[in-house]
Amino acid sequence: MSADPIAREAPATGRPWGGGAIGDSPARPDGDLKVRGRFAFSSDLHVDGMLWGATVRSPHPHARVLGIDAATAAAMPGVHAVLTAADVPGANSFGLIVADQPVLAAEVVRFEGEAVAIVAAESLEAARRAAEAVVVAYEPLSVVHRVVDALAGEVTVHPAGNVVRDIRIRRGTEDGLTAPVVVRGEYRVGMQDQAPLGTESGLAVPRPDGGVDLYANTQWIHADRNQLASVLALPPSSIHVQLAGVGGAFGAREDISLQAHLCLLALRTGRPVKMVYSREESFYGHVHRHSGVLRYEHGADRDGRLRYVRCEIELDGGAYASTSSPVVSNTAAFAVGPYACPAVDIRAVVAYTNNPPCGAMRGFGAVQAAVGHEAQMDRLARELGMDPLELRLLNVLGDGDLMPTGQPVPGVVPARALLEELRSMPLPPERVDDRDPLTLPGGAGYVTRGEGVVRGVGYGIGFKAGGMPEGVRDFSTARVRVRRHADGVVAEVATAAAEVGQGLVSVVAQIVRTELGVDDVVVLPADTGVGSAGSSSASRQTYMTGGAVKVACDAVRLELLTRAHDRFGHLFPELLEFGHEVTLAAGALLGAEGRAVCTIADLLDGGAIEEERRFDHHPTTSLDEDGQGSPHIQFIFAAHRAVADVDVETGLSRLVELAVVQDVGRAINPLAVEGQMEGGTAQGIGLALMEEIQVREGRVLNPSFTDYLIPTTLDVPPMRLKILEIPDEAAPYGIKGAGEPATISSTPAVVAALREASGRDLARVPVRPWDLIPDLSELASPPGAGSHDNLHEGA
Repeated sequence: MSADPIAREAPATGRPWGGGAIGDSPARPDGDLKVRGRFAFSSDLHVDGMLWGATVRSPHPHARVLGIDAATAAAMPGVHAVLTAADVPGANSFGLIVADQPVLAAEVVRFEGEAVAIVAAESLEAARRAAEAVVVAYEPLSVVHRVVDALAGEVTVHPAGNVVRDIRIRRGTEDGLTAPVVVRGEYRVGMQDQAPLGTESGLAVPRPDGGVDLYANTQWIHADRNQLASVLALPPSSIHVQLAGVGGAFGAREDISLQAHLCLLALRTGRPVKMVYSREESFYGHVHRHSGVLRYEHGADRDGRLRYVRCEIELDGGAYASTSSPVVSNTAAFAVGPYACPAVDIRAVVAYTNNPPCGAMRGFGAVQAAVGHEAQMDRLARELGMDPLELRLLNVLGDGDLMPTGQPVPGVVPARALLEELRSMPLPPERVDDRDPLTLPGGAGYVTRGEGVVRGVGYGIGFKAGGMPEGVRDFSTARVRVRRHADGVVAEVATAAAEVGQGLVSVVAQIVRTELGVDDVVVLPADTGVGSAGSSSASRQTYMTGGAVKVACDAVRLELLTRAHDRFGHLFPELLEFGHEVTLAAGALLGAEGRAVCTIADLLDGGAIEEERRFDHHPTTSLDEDGQGSPHIQFIFAAHRAVADVDVETGLSRLVELAVVQDVGRAINPLAVEGQMEGGTAQGIGLALMEEIQVREGRVLNPSFTDYLIPTTLDVPPMRLKILEIPDEAAPYGIKGAGEPATISSTPAVVAALREASGRDLARVPVRPWDLIPDLSELASPPGAGSHDNLHEGA
């Protein structure tokens, strides 16, 4: 396989033998239903006789539970159950890594909105009224709402202390950290919500054998099942989890939310139970992106070459651990950015507070790091009088260079190619007519005629790891069955991989068509009836489940060739050697020079062929006490150039264009890759300009899409997209994860463009209008301006 980059600017065309193979961009099997509003999401689930569930939540961010009086609620018409912690038959705790979060709080609530009791009733209205009738007596406790206070430890959120993880990465520091040019900066990142359009929802159905069937919108059905087994005191085999239609995830569905509540209510009442969170409840019901503060010191030679990076990172983990441990590890490992640096000294800590729990979100720790390391590169460029892009090209990682952890970056490193592609792209034309307000900051508000509008250009490059890190034994399982049917041959694929909107169902079908030459492919709903496929996170499913489908197809192919050998080997000598000249295409087995041996259907007279296989990636290691090791499977890169207009008189801004270049190894589905590049960039724009959960003393001030703003089509500018294909030789088909990199580099690129246009330092995201106005940026932030302002004040 060549390691030379391939640049794509448009999706590939279909193949003549039916299309939909690797490299094509076939129509999504769920696409038509979704655009017509006919796709069944988990909130659409219904079964006759079902009850509705509702949750009683704490109004306090930190309080002792003195007592719960559910008598009035239980006596209300239509109410079938009111459950508290005392009704949990197994462990009253869950968590992906550390089971530290109660299913229902028993003695202490640690964040506003924590579940205390659950109700099942004949209707949603009855369930909500009953939940409101449950009386809970609380004793408010001191609220730990800043990381600086959490680390001081005067008030503990958990008995064992407030530190979730404290990590140190040191390399090349033996001779001290000195350089002729030194720049320092402190950067703050707000708490971002994944903002999936579909809220948490699901349906649990009790089984006659005492087990339960759960249908939910989730990212990891086997992790759900394993946690539920502990909570319900049931063997995993008694719990069947099937993926229901997912209306977006981005990390919000990786932890369980209502799954345990649904199963508890269904098993207690003996009736199916459905729950659907409101938008406000959804803000309380899932984890968010960690807010944080990052303090940097970069040392460089006078020609701009990096000599050292020192960094201190503090992340707010909120009330429970979730995935904070690997998130802070990622932030530390990628704190320097995609730059070669001989000496690093990084300390990163994530702490418990009484703020909302934080965990997985697209970019997984590398987003926060990129805000810091890219701002530092721009600061260093200003100090040296260098072009910011040229400074990046001078320092960017090359083949075999070391990560801060000491791990070599394998293969052909794409960072330089990404930046050079950006440099070669033309800039958008300058404004020529300020009479159209839609071309100016403020848009139809017509707040300027262009007299105070300045244009800026900014760059950002970022990367992260694909797959599970630090020695996690990650794998995926797939089952492929080929059988005859009335119209010929159909291939059925069963995996437990969650389709959360990323297009995995298309990718899986494309792999089967490529490997087996069968055009009719059915991807079955994901459930726990097949072995685990791991989480739909970490940009891993195309790599891992795609790899599992490929090896299962290899096994099916071998059986087809064996049958062909037994029946036709005397006629086609190439069958005796199972050589590469034997191919499967267009529903047939082709021998040397494309000679037709037989149809695949001919080989299924003896029955269907079914093979299940597991795919494992190459091993990784944990980190030692100095943060050294080989913790990552592969590295995935993207780069952005942002062009923005800023009205320095009003603080309003308008994005003119974003250029995006991303390396994906091999584009299995180019159009889907473009969708990931555009969608990831849109979320990065949101963090740069508007998205922030406002938290004051542990209380969320904006749990709605009225006050929590996300980019619309009017906020997202035209994009220039270019896909590079520089294969990962260790990966199936050379692929690299495509879902996250665009989110990482887009935020710092947008901020850099705003910084150049406004002349302001811009050391926090999201950037607020008053940050862009010289006369106002020094004023105190308005009340509730941001969770990290409260969390890290004086840290």
